[in-house]
Amino acid sequence: MAVTDFQFIQRSTETLFDIATDVITLLRSAHETIGISESLTGGGVMEALTSVPGASAAFRGGVVSYATPLKQQLLNVDADLIAREGVVHADVAVQMAEGARRATTFDGGSPTTWGVGTTGVAGPDAQDGKPVGTVYIGVASPEGTRAWGPFCFPGTRERVREATVVEALSKLRDALAARSAGGCKCGVKDGQMDNTGLAE
Repeated sequence: MAVTDFQFIQRSTETLFDIATDVITLLRSAHETIGISESLTGGGVMEALTSVPGASAAFRGGVVSYATPLKQQLLNVDADLIAREGVVHADVAVQMAEGARRATTFDGGSPTTWGVGTTGVAGPDAQDGKPVGTVYIGVASPEGTRAWGPFCFPGTRERVREATVVEALSKLRDALAARSAGGCKCGVKDGQMDNTGLAE
């Protein structure tokens, strides 16, 4: 199936597995790869992607940078940015996504095509002055990077984490589909942020 022929399967109730399957299908069709960096989701995005059969053709790996120093050491998130804004910020999500691409590019291999970063507050307490449920998602591609947020996910700690995984893969899927159609939706200026909508 050619990339330009890709169509989403119409479903009455879409699951996380459905979204992850679409992402892997789009990546494989385009012969592209993905690296993930996660904070509050603790590996949930990577777990969803690797649950899809054939994911190894597109998924390279990732980093769970739960501790702030790891964001700096492994993903090269700017220390001054963290000191100024904290880790729950759009620019941190962008730098995490870019760091995921770098961290999963290995000697002798082509650069990882896409990177995703998730950062936010799952609870039970606020962090860096941000309330529980505040989330930012970054997506990086060869054309540029983009951040979405702040989302304000309601509910329990687990609900916030689950909602972040779903939203991150949905945003990635939208960017992949736009690129395959020639729109290159993620190919925007570095650090551009879209915060027009809050999550349900």
